[in-house]
Amino acid sequence: MTKKIFKSIFIPAIAVFLVSFAVTFYFFYNYYDEQTREELQLEAEYVEAGIETYGVSFLRELPYTEMRLTLVDLDGTVIFDSHLDDDSTLGMGNHLDREEISEAIENGEGYSSRYSDTLATTYVYYARVIEGDMVLRVSMGHLSPFAVFVRFLMPILLLTFAVAAVVFFIARKLSDSIVRPINEMDLENPHNTRVYDELRPIVNKISSQSYKIGKQMEEARLRQSEFASITSNMDEGMIIINSRAMILACNDSARRIFGVSETPHVVLALNDSPSFREAISSALAGKHSTDEMKTDEKHYSIIVTPVLSDGAVDGAVIMIIDDTEKEERESLRREFTSNVSHELKTPLTSISGYSELISSGMADGEDARRFAKKIKRESDRLVTLVGDIIRLTQLDGGEIPYDDGVLDLSRIAAQVADRLADVAAAEEVSLKVSAERAEVLGNEKILDEMIHNLIDNAIKYNRQGGSVKIHCKPTPEGALLVVSDTGIGIPADMQDRVFERFYRVDKSHSRKIGGTGLGLSIVKHAAAYHKAKITLKSVQYEGTEISVLFPNP
Repeated sequence: MTKKIFKSIFIPAIAVFLVSFAVTFYFFYNYYDEQTREELQLEAEYVEAGIETYGVSFLRELPYTEMRLTLVDLDGTVIFDSHLDDDSTLGMGNHLDREEISEAIENGEGYSSRYSDTLATTYVYYARVIEGDMVLRVSMGHLSPFAVFVRFLMPILLLTFAVAAVVFFIARKLSDSIVRPINEMDLENPHNTRVYDELRPIVNKISSQSYKIGKQMEEARLRQSEFASITSNMDEGMIIINSRAMILACNDSARRIFGVSETPHVVLALNDSPSFREAISSALAGKHSTDEMKTDEKHYSIIVTPVLSDGAVDGAVIMIIDDTEKEERESLRREFTSNVSHELKTPLTSISGYSELISSGMADGEDARRFAKKIKRESDRLVTLVGDIIRLTQLDGGEIPYDDGVLDLSRIAAQVADRLADVAAAEEVSLKVSAERAEVLGNEKILDEMIHNLIDNAIKYNRQGGSVKIHCKPTPEGALLVVSDTGIGIPADMQDRVFERFYRVDKSHSRKIGGTGLGLSIVKHAAAYHKAKITLKSVQYEGTEISVLFPNP
């Protein structure tokens, strides 16, 4: 077992290191390649601005750099090349057959890369049409992945050797320390054995069940109904087998987990996977064993404990514990972190680019003011996004820094509609409020933001000349708020996902209007905070209606 644990630690650790290195190298090279392309595009933008300001003569005044600038007529004739004099330029031939040139003429800009046998270097080219009748091409040398790898081969080998040595030492120590308490555990009296704290709840369960099963194994078949009544309300699945892997007892939870209506005779009929088979075999050989099982929606831990009598194995107890919630929370955390990183990167990249243009002196006067406005717009978007994330975090954790009270929902709806009247007018959308006094027990700040997001979405995703209606009234079930619009609507296959964080039905439209993708998620969490029920009805290209029913205070 020590060797197996050692291999289980050493081999995956080395594999993870190699995979991590490969992934890191892949992303590093992609980043290097992307930076090269962005550098070429930025250089082209700078040169284009210079040509627009000073004419083609601006190119001849530029200092010599590793980047190569070429100016080509739309008929393919080379006008200028920064690495050749004017006489040599005449002999460069027609450039219409160059991939980047033809793509730029067709689409406005183009990329390509070519390997030079003469210089043993890959060159990256970026071309764009300027002033409507010329193509500006910028190029520079670019190392291939193999060339980059060769340059760092010796450090890579040294690092791999060092990591392997450290992992080998740690794996030996860990395998010995992990196995020692398990080998020393008294399986007949596990409750009195010192084990890992993480195993204590499981050991307690095993101890309790083993104590009962050890005395009642022979009577198990006769008392099947009594056992079923005891275990029927357990969330965990429990199966008892004899030394021949025949099922003696199986509770309702276990049958539900394995998806069978009747208990089979042999336990392997429930799950015939190699890992489950090995866990059963180990338990019937007198060893405690564990396994995992995944379905489309669930994740389970399977714990198999041998039942001993006078030193002989009489059977085993199989416990199936649902770990789905823990796995889902971890998956949601990773997804949320990834989405937040992506959403923050876009405005930050824009702010950085415009700031660089202003700070470099390439933009001044009206251009600088225009770029400053764009920086302000992206900054506002960042502030909005961070604010939405903070509010979602507060709603998730129940950390609401405001007091609850009995409030008039119609008053809040009217205030929000009045606040958004100018926004609706600017979008040429009519806004109509029809509200009766309806009391709810809630938080005014959260309700205000919830209604604001509903109305704001109805305006943003509307059409010119469309309308938004806000209706509020008391009902026997509670206060009802309805926000309907005549906008673009939501396709039927996407309606179940619109309340997810960062989910957008129309991503291009959302980017254009500055949406964060968190509005309806905040609405969902705000409704949950107030124990309200949300109903969505929508027809694509016709409009959307969202109803929120609050319970009576």
